[in-house]
Amino acid sequence: MLEYLPLILFGTIFLLILLGYPVAFTLGGLSVLVGLLVFDIDFFYLLSLRVYGTMQNFVLLAVPLFIFMGMMLEKSGIAERLLHTMSMLFGNIRGGLAIAVVVVGALLAASTGIVGATVVTMGLISLPTMLKNGYGPRISTGVIASSGTLGQIIPPSVVLVLLGSVLNVSVGDLFLAAVVPGVCLVVIYLIYIIVYGQIYPERVPKVSKEKLQEFRDEGFSMEVVKSFLFPFILILIVLGSIFAGVASPTEAAGVGAFGAMILAVVSKKFNLSILKEVMGETTMLTSMVFMILVGATAFSLVFRGLEGDKFLLNLIQDANLDATTFLIVVMVIVFISGFFIDFIEIVFIIVPVVAPIFVSLGVDLIWIGILLAVNLQTSFLTPPFGFALFYLKGVAPPEVKTRHIYQGIIPFVIIQLIFLTLLILVPSIIL
Repeated sequence: MLEYLPLILFGTIFLLILLGYPVAFTLGGLSVLVGLLVFDIDFFYLLSLRVYGTMQNFVLLAVPLFIFMGMMLEKSGIAERLLHTMSMLFGNIRGGLAIAVVVVGALLAASTGIVGATVVTMGLISLPTMLKNGYGPRISTGVIASSGTLGQIIPPSVVLVLLGSVLNVSVGDLFLAAVVPGVCLVVIYLIYIIVYGQIYPERVPKVSKEKLQEFRDEGFSMEVVKSFLFPFILILIVLGSIFAGVASPTEAAGVGAFGAMILAVVSKKFNLSILKEVMGETTMLTSMVFMILVGATAFSLVFRGLEGDKFLLNLIQDANLDATTFLIVVMVIVFISGFFIDFIEIVFIIVPVVAPIFVSLGVDLIWIGILLAVNLQTSFLTPPFGFALFYLKGVAPPEVKTRHIYQGIIPFVIIQLIFLTLLILVPSIIL
């Protein structure tokens, strides 16, 4: 019976989280309770050392800094201005508004890395505009939800920072490996929108000539430079410094946070009220992440103390599962889990359990990290439980029904699944 205790612990924690119990306290509390029943109190001296070591992890300091950077760009109205400008820039193309949403979604992803914030921001700003310009609710919601989740894969992603910490691989290497898949996904989205516009031109009309002319009269070129160039330079500095080896992800995140404040000041959108709001939300999100991290540390200690990792490895060996089969099993579990629990819980609960097994099977953890990020992004989009769909429904106008969102996102989910399969079959895209 004792040998099955790790699986019972894992399953019980998973069930309690699905029932809505607080993740951090469920992870830590239940793990400590089981540990006290099985081990001597001396066993838990290791826990304080592990928690302290986790809090000392310099890489994890990037999490609050990247969150601050994204929140500042969102709350200061820079994202809204960028979307308006891009809409006018592509407005003369059929499907131009949708193209603008994808481009801005990619830029916001490269500056926030926070899925919920990006989807809500894009929904509030762009959905009413798209509907007003004659876009169908299906294509509008599909484009917004899918582009809003690009923050899972396009660096600097908070997901990749946490995955790098849990997988014990370089966050900079993960960022670098994510660039090509992220850009490819954006390009595929754009191709789909262009093809869709050719097939259903009435559903993705051009912006009216009157609006375009009005925008040009207001100083088109200068507005494009102000709205697009400065955020792009900030993203370039953050990612470029990491890829060039000039700065660590944490140092680059500090530059990004400070740069976002400077952009807000230059745009005359910065004030103490916005700063207070940004700092408050950053503190709340960061506290949530690190509370879960402490609970996950307790779970990991007890799970391995019960030799759960060895039990799973023996189970896989007895079942004669090769690396590919095990990868598919893990991907399916993560995909389904993404319907019900947030990426933070998945990263801290499932990934630490399977990572040692991938190492023993000789699988590259950088590759696994990118596959997990794309997989999580896909599950967040998949009806009926995708998190991104709930975020979007929460800010959608009354005339946009849940069925519109579900119908609109299905083509993008198919694109995601095909792309994920391609990444599994052709690892050279990542490595």
